[in-house]
Amino acid sequence: MFQNKVVVITGGAGGIGKCTAEEFRKNGAQVCVIDSAPGHHFVGDIGDQVTLEAFARQVIEQYGRVDVLVNNAPPASRGLCDCTYEQFQQALAVGVTAPFYLTKLFAPYFAQGASIINISSSRDRMSQPQTESYTAAKGGIAALTHALAVSLAGRVRVNSISPGWIDTAFTRYEGPDALQQPAGRVGDPLDIANMVLFLASDKAGFITGENICIDGGQTRLMIYHGDHGWTLNAK
Repeated sequence: MFQNKVVVITGGAGGIGKCTAEEFRKNGAQVCVIDSAPGHHFVGDIGDQVTLEAFARQVIEQYGRVDVLVNNAPPASRGLCDCTYEQFQQALAVGVTAPFYLTKLFAPYFAQGASIINISSSRDRMSQPQTESYTAAKGGIAALTHALAVSLAGRVRVNSISPGWIDTAFTRYEGPDALQQPAGRVGDPLDIANMVLFLASDKAGFITGENICIDGGQTRLMIYHGDHGWTLNAK
């Protein structure tokens, strides 16, 4: 399906990014990964402008085009009580600025029918306490998605995915952890990778500017004290 397509994935050395890279390779793609973790890929901090420019230059020098860009690298999660100004700025740099800037750098080189898939989070619409840096970045990339879809109309389709609880170790959960989700289980990286490949394919040719939440239905479950065993332990 993606024979000889050039796919760029940020944060592709582990978790959802690694699984997605593996699935693209299985389907014949040439995959270019950037990640801060050591490995056989471009190693660097995508929160740094010079690093992004060097990575983009390497991709274009080697392949001359980009067919798919997956902005997956996650920002750090820090909260109101302990997140510094610099840490919040860094989270936005990784989670919002880098996807914007990579899109800008690759804009002249996107192939006909190219696709961008941004990985947001169900936290773009709900939160736990003390997660402001991560939540703000994920909300930002969700909004960036429809803005880019309009700016790149007719050239590149742009969509985002908002994963819920995804266990990157493919752990099988039972009991409340699984049953609290209408799908009856916790998600795994393949649940997200499968959607990335679909959105990057010609089968999704009429889909752009959309955000697709893949969370086992958890954000659709209304919770009331005393309902279905849910209780609130007020502080």
